[in-house]
Amino acid sequence: MTFIHPLQIGSVTTKNNLILAPMAGITDSPFRVLCLRGGAGLVCAEMVSAHALHYGNAKSGKMLQVNPKEHPVSMQIFGSDEQTIAEAAKNAEAAGADMVDLNAGCPVKKINKAGAGCVLMKDEAKLARLLEAAVKSVKIPVTLKTRIALNHKEFLGARLAKLAEDCGAAAVTLHARAAADVHSGEPNVDALAKACAEVKIPVIGNGGVLNAARVKEFINAGCAGVMIGRGAVGNPFIFQDICDELAGKTPSSQDSKKRLEIYLNLIEENVAFYGERIGVNRSRKTSGYWIKDFPNAADVRGQFVRMDALSDIRKLFADVLSGL
Repeated sequence: MTFIHPLQIGSVTTKNNLILAPMAGITDSPFRVLCLRGGAGLVCAEMVSAHALHYGNAKSGKMLQVNPKEHPVSMQIFGSDEQTIAEAAKNAEAAGADMVDLNAGCPVKKINKAGAGCVLMKDEAKLARLLEAAVKSVKIPVTLKTRIALNHKEFLGARLAKLAEDCGAAAVTLHARAAADVHSGEPNVDALAKACAEVKIPVIGNGGVLNAARVKEFINAGCAGVMIGRGAVGNPFIFQDICDELAGKTPSSQDSKKRLEIYLNLIEENVAFYGERIGVNRSRKTSGYWIKDFPNAADVRGQFVRMDALSDIRKLFADVLSGL
């Protein structure tokens, strides 16, 4: 079996079937560009509020920006009414997104209280209306990202995949854990397999993907593609690593020195995109994934998270790199 191959999602063809998952606060434009360099076939943006876009929120509007270097890119939106979802999908298309993804799987309470995210799994009629509104509003492919279940009492993956197909979605991504599990526990591969058998559109498996073995497991279950989230944080080259391993090659994982060089580049790109204060602040959130596995790494992290100026960060990294 060929595990890595191009993936057709509506009118979009990706170079391979390994996809960067949307992650709030992480998968912004600079990180997406880096993951494409690292071998991803498709990158997904962090979710954007349709409600905020409707009311002209500048921060949300900036989140729709697409760098010419980051195609193909999917823009994920979330919301609870058809009008704003349709409007958000149109805005994403106008901003240059190659496809639009509707979030119906996020377990965060703030999102759920607004009637969005995984609570939509409880109201399939409403979810269908939102998905249809997005599909009818744009010419680019629309996809759905949801979960196999809310809890372990009833598995909904196959039914939600069929709903997505019936509503005109070009693909469905299923996180193979229940919403109640958030990001913990083993993914339920059997539930994924049942969903794959139910529909003709591509099913993309997600959840706990850290290596080639999990990719093989999901593809063997019938998934057309595999979405990688947390495994890419701190190693945006995980996509190429997996491709290499599946091809029988030695994975091209980055050593500590190379990882720090990439991280500094990402910090610089964040500063260029957001400005110094916000760019540095966003970079701090993932420092534990990057600044590790070398002598005095904890001390270096401690110094880094107290810095606000890019010039100071460059000096710190130069000193560390010279000693590695």
